[in-house]
Amino acid sequence: MKIDVFCHIFPKNFFDRMLSVSGKGSYMQKRVREIPVMVDLEARFRMMDRFVDYTQVISLAAPPIEAFGEPQQAGEFARIGNDGMAELVAKHPDRFPGFIASLPMNDPEGAVREAERAVFDLGATGIQIYTNVNGKPLDDPAYLPLFQRMAEIDLPIWMHPTRPATFADYAGEKKSKYELWWVFGWPYETSIAMSRILFAGYFDRFPNLKIITHHMGAMIPYFAGRIGPGLDQLGSRTDDENLALVGRKLRKRPIDYYRMFYADTALFGAKEAMACGLSFFGPDQTLFASDSPFDPEKGPGFIRETIRCLDELDISSEDRQKIYEGNARRLLRLKLA
Repeated sequence: MKIDVFCHIFPKNFFDRMLSVSGKGSYMQKRVREIPVMVDLEARFRMMDRFVDYTQVISLAAPPIEAFGEPQQAGEFARIGNDGMAELVAKHPDRFPGFIASLPMNDPEGAVREAERAVFDLGATGIQIYTNVNGKPLDDPAYLPLFQRMAEIDLPIWMHPTRPATFADYAGEKKSKYELWWVFGWPYETSIAMSRILFAGYFDRFPNLKIITHHMGAMIPYFAGRIGPGLDQLGSRTDDENLALVGRKLRKRPIDYYRMFYADTALFGAKEAMACGLSFFGPDQTLFASDSPFDPEKGPGFIRETIRCLDELDISSEDRQKIYEGNARRLLRLKLA
């Protein structure tokens, strides 16, 4: 079986509510509005039927919940979205064996409550957060209770990148050009968020913490030399603060913490990048994901190309089985035949 662990969808009630408060110019709205299978289940099932023994763990697509408004409104969106996702899983368990809950991260206490409701009342397999909360870093102390609670619950956190075009490429400009805010900005966002969590000491404090990083850990595998021997010299380039003290507080080398993250295979058919990421994270820390339905064919293209790359990799059948389904079954505690 192939369990695709990062697939985006909009329950109909959530989609209608989203359209009522956001215009076409809103962040990511043009993209999500033009993909029919994001809402049309029959079209989605026809797409999925192209692949044998294929299922999807579903999550809401961008924008982040907290982008819709103040904490109270964000909480409403989270509840509507999670209730809708739970309903989809209950109605179509053979299609959707699980869902990932979304949270109102601009309400840290409310986010913990909604995570607990989604997991214990609705059966969510984990939670989705973004790489920043309306510009605030994830290592802000306000969000620490959420990481602690998910470690206690022992279910994973999916970390999705976010950065809008208004985040300029240069300080002298007002916005990013040529969609480079997405091409390069999103991998940078993921890499920075991973690093801030690492240096905040969360893996030392919460040994059961499990974080699945989108797009194969972004920049991390490619920059193994910089995060390895490079970060072993932390503080040698900085003269206005003693960063060596930060390094000495960690129990391991920085590169060893990076390898504690999980990674998914959503790389849009980049086989060499997949091999690089798999070499860094290993088969026990890698999960099959396609990022469906965000591709030019509105769904099947990324699934097909991700499967092709995985099947062409020079790995054992045992490792391939771990990536396709074994790791997902174990981490998400999925109830599948």
